[in-house]
Amino acid sequence: MVAKPPSADVDERNLSVSPAKDHAAGLTAVVQSLRHAGRQMSAGRTLLTLAKVNQKDGFDCPGCAWPDPDHRSVAEFCENGAKAVAEEATERRVGADFFDAYSVVDLADKTDYWLGQQGRLTEPMFLARGEQHYRPISWDAAFDLIASELAALDDPNEASFYTSGRTSNEAAFLYQLFVRAFGTNNLPDCSNMCHESSGSALVETLGVGKGSVSLEDLYQSDLIFVVGQNPGTNHPRMLSALEKAKKAGASIVAVNPLPEAGLMRFKNPQKASGVVGRGTALADEYAQIRLNGDLALFRALNQLLLASDGVDRSFVDTFTHGFDEFATEALATSWDEILEATGLPREQIERIHQRVLGSQRIVVCWAMGLTQHKNSVPTIREIVNFLLLRGNVGRPGAGVCPVRGHSNVQGDRTMGIYEKPAPQFLDALGAEFGFTPPREHGYDVVDSIRAMRDGVVKVFLALGGNFVSATPDTAVTEAALRRTRLTVQVSTKLNRSHAITGEQALILPTLGRAEADRQASGPQFVTVEDSMSAVHASRGRLRPASAQLLSEVAIVSGLAERTLAKAGRIELPWPEFTEDYDRIRDRISRVVPGFENFVERAQEGFVLPHGPRDARTFPTATGKANFTANALEVLRVPPGRLILQTVRSHDQYNTTIYGLDDRYRGVRSGRRVVFVNPGDLAALGLGDGDHVDLISEYADGERVAEDFRVIAYDTAPGCAAAYFPETNVLVPLDSTAEISNTPVSKSVVVRLERR
Repeated sequence: MVAKPPSADVDERNLSVSPAKDHAAGLTAVVQSLRHAGRQMSAGRTLLTLAKVNQKDGFDCPGCAWPDPDHRSVAEFCENGAKAVAEEATERRVGADFFDAYSVVDLADKTDYWLGQQGRLTEPMFLARGEQHYRPISWDAAFDLIASELAALDDPNEASFYTSGRTSNEAAFLYQLFVRAFGTNNLPDCSNMCHESSGSALVETLGVGKGSVSLEDLYQSDLIFVVGQNPGTNHPRMLSALEKAKKAGASIVAVNPLPEAGLMRFKNPQKASGVVGRGTALADEYAQIRLNGDLALFRALNQLLLASDGVDRSFVDTFTHGFDEFATEALATSWDEILEATGLPREQIERIHQRVLGSQRIVVCWAMGLTQHKNSVPTIREIVNFLLLRGNVGRPGAGVCPVRGHSNVQGDRTMGIYEKPAPQFLDALGAEFGFTPPREHGYDVVDSIRAMRDGVVKVFLALGGNFVSATPDTAVTEAALRRTRLTVQVSTKLNRSHAITGEQALILPTLGRAEADRQASGPQFVTVEDSMSAVHASRGRLRPASAQLLSEVAIVSGLAERTLAKAGRIELPWPEFTEDYDRIRDRISRVVPGFENFVERAQEGFVLPHGPRDARTFPTATGKANFTANALEVLRVPPGRLILQTVRSHDQYNTTIYGLDDRYRGVRSGRRVVFVNPGDLAALGLGDGDHVDLISEYADGERVAEDFRVIAYDTAPGCAAAYFPETNVLVPLDSTAEISNTPVSKSVVVRLERR
């Protein structure tokens, strides 16, 4: 029987702590998956839904962007994937009666967990000026309201259009077309907060801002680095790939301040040995690095390779540029700085170096543990240097592997969701649709918040996501949104962004991935792109949660038609796009490189071209792969302070909180915890179980996250960790990575004050 949503909010007094686990998945993961699904859906709906997750005739999991293997199991999903699907396919509903009972003031006082557990949104809702409760509104009236507000702006740049990574290729393409036809490039997206640093570094060094490896490359690799990543929670299906690579002979080096259960040992729940046996030990080497020490580690490896004649001179001379400048910088780095920055013993670094020398094919995987530092772009450039030294780009079993989070965040960028579009893309878009797209760069996430704060942006529209909880400097972000004239959220479920609004607000409910999308020409499917550049179809099967739901394509088309007509802009055949999504794919095929014959190829799927991977051709400014010289700056903190990183719990996907347990770290029934090394606790005069305030210190003042329970934990000395979004308040809006402008959420200097 489906459980009712919680009426009471989280009570942190119920929090308990037990020892951390030394393995991931196993039978417990299966039980927890089914238990969670059973609370959200009936047994029949659970079986029908999970049977179609990540299948060729089914729908793409709305969770992570890990690619699907060619040969798929009958249960091609992980624990967190099952939870993501259950959350979206839930039989709980949020309708007009809910909003009658709860004002926006009430909702703003609730946690993200409570809000998300209430269920699926079922009808468009409107919050009028001066009102405290949302009321139902028709789709026509909602579109007219948005169109009127947008048309009334003095400049199109006074609006900002956010996109979440769950948006399909087809909806994303129409969305950016609408926004550019309206006259702006203000297209912030969730990439700005996660892998923007990866894209910036890879475009500069290799010419393509995406990973260069496939699943087959992982299976053929000799050595795999997993850096700043917790696949056991954030990308659990990656563990199956690592297990397969390990059994084929690969070694694995884990680099992380926190020991992650999934990288210690994986009990594959689809194998008998994973259910009743001990599973597979994955990491051969665990480098417990100090936060922000990753550049120093790869600098040390590069220096050792240069000194030991471990360089593939043929590759370097033929395919690269800038080697001499890089080598001079690398060889000049002192080992005192390297050891201080990494916190690792030199003996361990040299041991890893020996693994490198014994490996011909190396893959480096990373996630947000690398991308959310001040020096994230230089760090990733240094990793590229490391791979270039031994020719590990464009070779089977080798390459760069940034592991994306959202299921189509990479596809959205491919479709043009970007505030700094390439001129070639704008030329093709303008030629296809007969207009002149704007050339001025738009606002990213951080710049959009600044513009709302300063009263420049007056209308904010979000196609998916939970902008308020995903962004930094919570108080500043909320105040910025409240300064706008109108906020619009296209959503499947309730979240905090529906409670923090402009003078007026709209909630537009949309279909979920698992739901059937039927338009005038018949059933429709959409496409997505995974972390390894494979494009494939996604077909929902379930009956929609409400007859009033529209697809994202229909919402974008309806809004665009109404707005552009009212604003006197170019007219395009928006209703035709909604009637048949092949018409969108036909247009994409003539605008986006790699999507030629998209209509014919969409059903079966295909892999996008990648010059560095496919032919060792590098579309950079030099025409070659670029070595870079990256300054090593050691992050030093005042006495009595720690470096804090924000992390997810195991019961969490980005800002969606599935439950209140972090099973692998031993935390149950609560989230306001901070993990601190026992030696640091002793030095600070604190004990396990104490309650503290976390305080970040910056030039513009202090920020406070109140009442966190201290947990003595095996994290790197001088480092701490706590969950987001609860600690986003500690990250200043202006604390961003060089070049990428990504919020610096993985190296926040804090002090702990006992309550």
